[in-house]
Amino acid sequence: MSVPTSPPPAVELHWSGLTHVGRVRPNNEDAFLALTFDGHEVRYLGKTGSASLGGSDFVFAVSDGMGGAKSGEFASRITVDRITRLFPRAFRLSAAGMAGGFHDLIGELFTSIHFELLKLGYSYEECAGMGATLSLCWFTPEWMYFGHVGDSRIYYVPRDGGLTQITHDHSHVGWLRRQGRINEREARSHPRRNALQQVLGAGQQFVDPHIGAVSHHPGDRFLICSDGLIEGLWDRHLEEFVRMAPAEGTPTSTAERLVHESVQRSGRDNTTAVVVELLPAAVP
Repeated sequence: MSVPTSPPPAVELHWSGLTHVGRVRPNNEDAFLALTFDGHEVRYLGKTGSASLGGSDFVFAVSDGMGGAKSGEFASRITVDRITRLFPRAFRLSAAGMAGGFHDLIGELFTSIHFELLKLGYSYEECAGMGATLSLCWFTPEWMYFGHVGDSRIYYVPRDGGLTQITHDHSHVGWLRRQGRINEREARSHPRRNALQQVLGAGQQFVDPHIGAVSHHPGDRFLICSDGLIEGLWDRHLEEFVRMAPAEGTPTSTAERLVHESVQRSGRDNTTAVVVELLPAAVP
């Protein structure tokens, strides 16, 4: 006889996002996305907000574009815009108990964006070689599914425990760090830290995104960011700011605190952060 399983606890999602050009670059090649969707429609969300994680799923993403002139800016914008096409279908599958297909859905999304950027790069001289990173989080009532290519990052900050980078930087320096051959300080100052082995587009023939899932619980937090945020903040700073409660009477969001602090300390690159916090839903 099967034992009935209790439904997951009601969860409320709080989010904030901000992107900043920094203090050196003339234009912002970063972009971020916040949206919610069900089986029928996709709705864009504001830079900050909260909602119940029940009848709809949520997606948050950060993309860092690259290329000559303004093609990097164009690449990151295309990347986040194309995400809206696939997720109503994803919701219908997860609602039907077919969430096991998340790997294929996210892989399909990344491959589609990759080939679209390649096509534009081959078709227009001003888009030649343009590419983009993409780090994406898809929140359902019990799981956060993620997909990632490049050196933007997704961090997991559980209610109990320290900060963990759950995505792999697609670079030789990232591999050295994962192997324990260099530490955080050495990775940050390595001369090839910005040389990527995988991005979407940029003339690369294939893309093999890092795809996975994390079971989330009330009190957990997630940070999605571009590499510009890391220029100014060490991992210990990231955890400190993500966990910090907002000062009373200030409208500053968690993402704003992270971005402004990083720009003040460095600002050499475009800087973007999206923070998602999961809290127990208020009882009516």
